[in-house]
Amino acid sequence: MTRTLAVLMDPIERISPKKDTTLAMLLEAQRRGYTLLYMTQGDLAVLDGKAWGRMAPVVVRDDPHDWFSLGEATWREFAGIDFVLARKDPPVDAQFIYDTLVLELAERDGVCVVNRPQSLRDCNEKLFALHFPQCCAPTAVARRAADLKNFVALHGEVVLKPLDGMGGRSIFRSHHGDPNLNVILETLTENGRHFAIAQKFIPEIKSGDKRVLLVDGEPVPYALARIPQGDEFRGNLAAGGRGEGVPLSERDRWIAAQVGPELVRRGLRFVGLDVIGDWLTEVNVTSPTCVRELDAQYGLNIAGTLFDRLEATR
Repeated sequence: MTRTLAVLMDPIERISPKKDTTLAMLLEAQRRGYTLLYMTQGDLAVLDGKAWGRMAPVVVRDDPHDWFSLGEATWREFAGIDFVLARKDPPVDAQFIYDTLVLELAERDGVCVVNRPQSLRDCNEKLFALHFPQCCAPTAVARRAADLKNFVALHGEVVLKPLDGMGGRSIFRSHHGDPNLNVILETLTENGRHFAIAQKFIPEIKSGDKRVLLVDGEPVPYALARIPQGDEFRGNLAAGGRGEGVPLSERDRWIAAQVGPELVRRGLRFVGLDVIGDWLTEVNVTSPTCVRELDAQYGLNIAGTLFDRLEATR
């Protein structure tokens, strides 16, 4: 019997196919004979307590110029679908939260949603790392500028960022005595209305911000070190960083072992840890990336590993 996989993602026509992890997952599912269905955020609904989606058949190709074809979208219940990949990029705003509530109804009706909708709500990618303080550099989360300034004064040089960003957006490097610090904090907290996070600056960023991928709590043996270029301190690929594969260090494996069991418990089956030097900085659960880069550099099939595990537990 043919399995069915639906994907909730950002518009497929806007992705970068050479780098897109969701496309890698769809290509693997298609190779395995799955029927593929495609949705974006506006395609979810609830009718009489049942989750429905406006789903279009999709065929994918590993072609940087012509990577997909869509059929006609129709409404159908989620019940009866085998797997749903929930791969909508942040921000995790109110609409994202509502999506997870709809997907939770699908999960109730027997659909395997990856990652688990409740955990997508519960595990903010910045704050969730702090569930593992033994793995993290000194960190503060606050709304009041005075509290964050005290942290900066204590640690000297810091990185400041919002709780809902991605791709290196709105990340600031600052230091005690920085004349721009007040305006940075005003901007990030919107004058005390929003949380911001401050982390002690980790000089090892010059060697890269490593993305460590975990499948069912087990780490892929290589990470993608995203190395800042020129005078940029951010390693994010979206901010111009260069990706270079590296074997996991003993410290990387230790961090993965600390975090992995909790990921399994929460149904977070595909996760990306961000590690700078010896320190965990983020736990990416919404739409972790870097599969295609690691596959290409090391001859891996990370999406294949994921589907092996999904099928073994279905």
